[in-house]
Amino acid sequence: MEPIIKSQDQLYCNSLTSYSRRKTIPVNVGGVLIGGDNPIVVQSMTTVDTMDTQGSVEQCIRMIESGCQLIRITAPSIKEAENLKNIKDELRKRGYSTPLVADIHFTPNAAEVAAKIVEKVRINPGNYADKKKFEVIEYTDESYQEELNRIRDRFLPLVKICKQHGTAMRIGTNHGSLSDRIMSRYGDTPLGMVESALEFLRICEDENYHDIVISMKSSNTQVMVQAYRLLVQKLDEGGFKPYPLHLGVTEAGEAEDGRIKSAVGIGTLLEDGLGDTVRVSLTEDPEFEAPVAKALIDRYSNRTPHAEIKKIDEYPIHPFDHEKRHSYEVFNFGGHHVPRVITDISKIEKITEKEIKQTGHFYLPELDKWKMNDQGCDFVFSGYNPIPFMLPNGMKEIQYVAIWKQQSDQINKFPLFNLAEYVSSSVFHLELNFLEIFDTEIEEVIPLVANRKDTVLILKTSNKHAMPALRRAFVSLMESNTEIPVVVKIAYPDQDHDLTMLYAATDVGGLLIDGLGDGIFISLEKENQTDRQEVLDQVKLHNSVGFGVLQAARTRMSKTEYISCPSCGRTLFDLQETTAMIRKRTDHLKGVKIGIMGCIVNGPGEMADADYGYVGSGKGKITLYKGKEVMKRSVPSERAVDELIEIIKEDGMWSESDSI
Repeated sequence: MEPIIKSQDQLYCNSLTSYSRRKTIPVNVGGVLIGGDNPIVVQSMTTVDTMDTQGSVEQCIRMIESGCQLIRITAPSIKEAENLKNIKDELRKRGYSTPLVADIHFTPNAAEVAAKIVEKVRINPGNYADKKKFEVIEYTDESYQEELNRIRDRFLPLVKICKQHGTAMRIGTNHGSLSDRIMSRYGDTPLGMVESALEFLRICEDENYHDIVISMKSSNTQVMVQAYRLLVQKLDEGGFKPYPLHLGVTEAGEAEDGRIKSAVGIGTLLEDGLGDTVRVSLTEDPEFEAPVAKALIDRYSNRTPHAEIKKIDEYPIHPFDHEKRHSYEVFNFGGHHVPRVITDISKIEKITEKEIKQTGHFYLPELDKWKMNDQGCDFVFSGYNPIPFMLPNGMKEIQYVAIWKQQSDQINKFPLFNLAEYVSSSVFHLELNFLEIFDTEIEEVIPLVANRKDTVLILKTSNKHAMPALRRAFVSLMESNTEIPVVVKIAYPDQDHDLTMLYAATDVGGLLIDGLGDGIFISLEKENQTDRQEVLDQVKLHNSVGFGVLQAARTRMSKTEYISCPSCGRTLFDLQETTAMIRKRTDHLKGVKIGIMGCIVNGPGEMADADYGYVGSGKGKITLYKGKEVMKRSVPSERAVDELIEIIKEDGMWSESDSI
């Protein structure tokens, strides 16, 4: 059994079972209050060149009208920092009072200029006073302290300016741009991210400056969640003030993938009451980011009261690193197997081979054979509507037990029981049975399944506080050493497609981050659906979201992952167009991670654990990476994608696409 952590040591949230937002000090950013008892604030960042005053103003207005309450603008040098005044003045003339935030990397002098103009500055402790060279340095305690003294001297002028002008600050650590100093002492870890911020925070506190918001961003959702949790614990442990948290998954990407990845990281923390301002980073125009952030935040406006969840006295999951809950193997669930995807087709009568493509697999009538797909589901749930044709070997069918008992083939199809049916039944499949239960039934179920090696639990909840309720059921299993595999079932019958995507990513992704869950099952529970195509579209969405959640939580890689930044005024090429072009050429490379970064700030560091990188290094010039190693410099942009593919081929990671 996993090591037990006493609940009183879980200092990262107020409660693991009762929704309660962490109480922080309020930070005033030009009249917008972050933290305290104030609502969670939505923010985003411009993508227009900061020297384009009118373009920046027009984009700011579009962002404000989409729901943005704070606007961040890059200031890579003094000239851009000075032009923030022109942007701010024009916005004020046009009746917009939204506070501005200057985004600073590498240039302390620009930060000092900007802090006298805008309401908040963001600094990255990994590169504010350091130039990253990816060097491993051996430090003594004395030499490390000398480095801290150097940082203090470089950072102190900004602190004093902010204090004098009433300017707030975000200390924004990024996983991919930790300094060589931090990497040498703490490694590429959540602890290194936290210590990077605390070095700068201690200087602020020494100066009695507390208008600070902190972030721990990463493109890896597991690392991101662990770092924020550890930050909260270290703040409490170290006697720091409870500073507000800025939540974000950096380089989340675009479209469905970007939204799911953002929700897995941000939603997991919001569930436990962490977070005071949110920025969703999409490789899209910034006005599309605020509505996604707002949709994540709004879910908690009526979270309380919720049905009571049994308190956790001892928490058997370490919240600061990832370890999968051990479950024994049943058929192809649990054990060493990746989490499975069950796709619900139970609302479709007499489904055809052609329509089964909505589950990710394809039937080729001219060849009379199936084409299996990495994003094709493992199981389909047909309920009371059995499939009238033979499925491919790689996909299996689940039926309600009453239907299953009527089938001539009780070997290649599998029964699903409710609790009463399971207790009373004398007939079971020899290898695989599914028992669907509510989280509140878990104590009753444990004695029934403790020694069964032919059963997988389908776990669901009706609790409004869904993720913690499901988590509590897993804790009950772990407390009793019951290692049965568990598939999490969720349903959002009254939500549109976008909210289904975000809610599923939060409720199941939050469990997967903690190593809980052997599968995902998004149910079709909307009643009175008469439009067959609408139901088929839902099936396709649920199948895609299931695989997307598993990938975003880093538990099953079924497609290429694109770690692409959201663009900003530093970007040296059309990021959306380039991402689309690279995706078109490479999206068949299962499990390969490609970083697409607009400039060197979001370059080899921000790509974090990408396998390959495409980074703007000048107008029309691209630098190509393998991991953090530069492979080719100053490649003309018109040749860069071809050159990237050559690097992937030379590395033995290329395969030809066989898409239909």
